[in-house]
This record gives sequence, C-alpha cells and structure tokens, in this order.
Amino acid sequence: MKKKVLLMGASGSGKTSMRSLIFSNNPASLTSRLGATIDVEQNHVRFLGDLILNLWDCGGQDAFMDSYLSIQQSTIFQHVGVMIYVFEVETRNMEKDLNYYKECLSALQRYSPNAAVFLLVHKMDLARGPKAETLARKTKELREASEGSEVTVFGTSIYDESLYNAWSRIVHILIPNASVLSRHLAKLAAVCSATEVVLFERTTFLVIATSTPPPPPTTASNIPSGPSSARTNGHLSATSHSDHETEVDSDPHKMAPTRYERTSELIKAFKYSCARVREEFHALEMELPEFTAVLDELTRNTYVLIVVHDPTIETAALRMNIRLARPKFEELQGDSLLG
Repeated sequence: MKKKVLLMGASGSGKTSMRSLIFSNNPASLTSRLGATIDVEQNHVRFLGDLILNLWDCGGQDAFMDSYLSIQQSTIFQHVGVMIYVFEVETRNMEKDLNYYKECLSALQRYSPNAAVFLLVHKMDLARGPKAETLARKTKELREASEGSEVTVFGTSIYDESLYNAWSRIVHILIPNASVLSRHLAKLAAVCSATEVVLFERTTFLVIATSTPPPPPTTASNIPSGPSSARTNGHLSATSHSDHETEVDSDPHKMAPTRYERTSELIKAFKYSCARVREEFHALEMELPEFTAVLDELTRNTYVLIVVHDPTIETAALRMNIRLARPKFEELQGDSLLG
C-alpha cells in the first residue's frame, strides 16, 4: 500500500534535513552537509512493513515552484495523501512564501481534495523572542492564509523532539485503523499493570500508537520549554505551559507531555552510536528507583516500550508478556495495513 506525501516549501527551509534526520537515521550535526534539492526527489520509504511512503521532496527554488504550479501541476498534486509545507520561522520572504503556499493549496484542493495538510514552522531554535509567542503569531498568520481550509500547524527544530512529534502525528493518520492498535496496547498495559505502553516503528522510531491518547496539537505544546522546565521522577516536566499544568499536576507519575518524542530521539541517537562501533541495537531494560522500562521488538516492523511504576513487577514478566503478545500484534498490524 503506497501513500504519496508531498514535502514542499522554500529553498533552504530545512525540508531535506528533516527528511534525512527522520528516514535516514542521520544525526542533526550532519545535515549541514546536505545540498539543495533539484526539482523533485522521489523516495519510496518502507515505513511499516507493507506501508510504503512515496515521499516527494520538492525543490523550493522559484523556477521549480513555478513549474509545479503550471506544466507539472497535475503530476505533482494528483493522488496525494498528505502535503507537508515547511516555513522557515525567520524568513525574510514570508509574503512570497505565503503566495506560493496558497497556490499550492489551491492546486491540492483541485487534484487531491481529501489530502491532509500539515504546516511546519521550522528552525524554531533560531526564533527571535519567546518561542511560544512566535509560534502563536505564525500559526495565526498561516491559518488566515489557508482561508478556512483545515490545516495542522507544528513548530519544529532538528535539534529537539518537536520534529519527531510532528512527523509521528503525520504518519499516524496514514495508518488505517491505528485506533485498533491503541485499544490493544491498552489491554497489554492492563495485563502488565503498566503505566503506559508505546508502539514505535522499527526504522524511524516514530510513534505509531500508545495505550493512552496523545494530547491534541496546540501552539504551546509544540515548543520546547527551554530553561523553564523541571526534572521530576526522571522525566522532563514542562512547567511553563498552562495547557499542561493541570494534566501534569494531576498525574501522580509526572509523565512529561513530550515523552514519546524524547524517547524516539534518544533511542535513535543510541542506535547511531551502536552503529558507529559496529554493534546492533536489539533491546533495552531500565530499572530505576522511580520506574521500570523495557523496550523490545514486538513485531518484525515495530518495537514496544512498556513503562511500569510498580516496583514488584520484574522485567522478565514484561518480556514474557511481550513475547506472548507478538502473534496477536502481527495479526493486527496486517489487518491495519490491509484495512
């Protein structure tokens, strides 16, 4: 099953860097070596077994953008499942970028009216002034330019978990029946007496599903809290975002809202370190005073993370439950993709 994904935006906005970071397992420190995309680069990324993302990375130079909107319009915008449009947060050409975006949105609505649209305000690490205020202002500007079209806006950077958050949400909508996987993860959590169970795609370590529903994307939650954060029970708990204050305070385990994306980022960094010394990553166990965690292969295309706060539960029991759950999740994954 193929899903066409358009990756668009002005030249230099960071499209190719984010693609390299997410799908090629390259660290952020190496993205400066990447050159500009010429015309359209197509990549078929086998994301989840039989789910293939047909990723079209479209060069953002003016000549290419003009071509996409004229002689190549039907080729570019037909059969699209998702369009991701990237805006550099401190661009000096916002008016031109918005004009190209509006024309692309119009073409998308003509040829792929059911496509989802995600807008990434990228390079948030370079934002001048308070990041939450900057993102709120940009979000308002982009929604006005979208003229009533349904869009989802994220603030992202290759240097923190925000990029994984955005791409996890994007990929999640491409997986049919992902909610079924979530329900069965909740059952697995109950069997393990676990606080939470998270399912990751094997290669990218993007989040596929969790045993608890993720928080809706908001302008505040997509920006790292920076210095105004606190360490609690081994997790980074945001304290500067009023949207999460009630949620965090009412959580006895102080689970941070960005925990999924931070885990993705850390595991990919660890896998990269393993590869550098010619070792393979297989599984991970953590037994700390505050919690126990096991990360292990669940199916041939996924890893599962089980987090338990009950100190009486042994990691061997968690591994046994993972092993017993594998056949069912292989079946569910196949049904999800076929559905």
